[in-house]
Order: sequence, then C-alpha cells, then structure tokens
Amino acid sequence: MTRSARRTRRTLRMTGAGAAVLLAVSACSSDSDSSSKDSSTQGSSASDKLSGEVTVFAAASLKESFTTLGERFEKEHPDTKVTFSFGGSDSLAASITGGAPADVFAAASPKTMEIVTDKGDAVGTPATFVRNQLEIATLPGNPDKVSSLKDLTRSGLKVVLCDKTVPCGAAAQKALGARGLKLTPVSYEQDVKSALNKVVLKEADAAVVYKTDVKAAGDKVEGVEFPESAKAVNDYPIALLKNARNAEVAKAFIALVRSAEGQKVLGGAGFLKP
Repeated sequence: MTRSARRTRRTLRMTGAGAAVLLAVSACSSDSDSSSKDSSTQGSSASDKLSGEVTVFAAASLKESFTTLGERFEKEHPDTKVTFSFGGSDSLAASITGGAPADVFAAASPKTMEIVTDKGDAVGTPATFVRNQLEIATLPGNPDKVSSLKDLTRSGLKVVLCDKTVPCGAAAQKALGARGLKLTPVSYEQDVKSALNKVVLKEADAAVVYKTDVKAAGDKVEGVEFPESAKAVNDYPIALLKNARNAEVAKAFIALVRSAEGQKVLGGAGFLKP
C-alpha cells in the first residue's frame, strides 16, 4: 500500500470516530432536553393543581344550588374542600366586616354586598351572577285560596315575611309598596329559609319567599305567582374577599359559579339569568 493510500485510510478512520462522538453528544443533549421538558411540564402541572379549603359565605336561597356546585368542584379538584355558611345576607356581611374568616361572598342583593365593599373587604368589583324573583308559598293545596298579594292582607291569615333588612324582606316591602298594600306579618324571619319553614311546619298559612325556595321545597308548599314581584327582582353579586386564605381556589370556585355549567345548575334551581 502506498504512503498516500495509508494516509487516506487513516483520515477516514478519524472522520468516522469524530462522527460517532458527535452523535453520542447529540443523543445526550436530546435526552437532557427531553428530561428538562418533562420536568418543566410536571412542575407546571403541579403548580396548576388546586388544593386546600375554601370558605364560601352565601345567601340562604343559594343553599341547594351552591351545595351541588361545591360537590362538583371537589370532584373536579380532589385535593380541595368547599365549606359553606348560609344565612341572611345582611348577617353574613356583618360577620365578614367583623373579621370572620371567609374567601368568597355571594349576596342576595347589591345593597348587602355594599356592606362589604364599603369597608374595603372585597377584591375588585362584585359580579352579578343570577337574579331571583319573589313568590308566595302557601300550604299544600292552597287551602286558603290565596291568588294575589292582596289576599295576604285578609284578616285571620297568618303570613310570614323576611326581616326588612334581609334582601327577600326588602323585596317583599318593595312589592307591597308597588301595590299600595300594608301587611302585618305574624313574624319577621332572619332569612328566607326560616320564612319558608314556617309554612312547611304549618306554623303559618303563607310566606313571601323566592321562587327558587318554593321550587326547592317541592310538594311541601304550593307556589303562587303575583305580578308585583316583577318590580322587586333581586340581583345576586359574588366577590372574592380581601382576606381570603386560599385566593386561587376561591377564584376557581367563582369561575365555576359564573361558567355555563354553573349557570345551568342555577337555572335549574329557578334562578334568572343575570
């Protein structure tokens, strides 16, 4: 073999070895990039995963629909827990401004939400997510033949209203005022569920409550619509609270309430669209 041929063969061996080294380095680099991407993806997924407890203060009329949404939320986010406190919106607002630990507030009227926003205890502008209208709840079968708001003023009829400071009570007063009617109830209740329960327990003949509460009670009461209720429809606002201990989960719950899925549940309960 000539000297020139030996030199050519040696050059080819070196070129092949170099190529092998480059391939090996490239493979390691590719594995490293892939590993880095997988790690990054896993980290992002972990950081996006919701966990922890969220406390929601909500108007009593939201009990059934919010309980359903809370169960769905926990199913979609297994590491979370939704705790509710239902009651009269004014009482809940007073508790929040008094320092009660809560993440979300859903009120039955803008006026009661203002108790919280005026104190600077809410984040951003509350959003109206549903509306609600009044209805008369009577005993099953409507034995007293109540057919109008005026019928509630009949002598001897035991009628219950929500307290005037509660959204359902304020709405009832507005509806009565629209017709020029005066009504002295046998009792004023602190929330709409308490008013409805008086009829369910047959301690009252009728109560002015929300359509959603009549629907939730099923055959325990009978509902009577009245035209004056159209002049006293309540908007329901929801807000993230300033001292929320779990803001991310709270925001996600609010998003569910306002989503198409949430609106379907609320609409099914009898709430009106915002």
